[in-house]
Amino acid sequence: MTKKILIVDDSESIRDVVNYTLETNGHNVLVGIDGKDAMKHLNGQHIDLIITDLYMPNMDGISLIKHIRQNESYKRTPILFLTTESQQDKKMEAKSAGATGWIVKPFIPENLISVINKVLR
Repeated sequence: MTKKILIVDDSESIRDVVNYTLETNGHNVLVGIDGKDAMKHLNGQHIDLIITDLYMPNMDGISLIKHIRQNESYKRTPILFLTTESQQDKKMEAKSAGATGWIVKPFIPENLISVINKVLR
């Protein structure tokens, strides 16, 4: 089943790999180059999942999650962090902000799809 997924990452190569992985698995993809840019997509349209980096210019991933969770349309939208950061305190900070899960870069595309399928059940 096709899902609409917003990916937010300041790395063009990561955006390209994630976008390709999602599209080849039948999903529609929206793209933001940082948290501030991603806000243009958070206009009330239905989004099934958000995947965001942690460290980005203009608005980092935790700030983005806090903004998302304040929007009634996206209070229950699953949010996955896709980042190089693996410290437990950052995971807890992201979780308390409203993140659903965490994927560490580099990732294996099949594992990303597996996690997405679990989150979207």
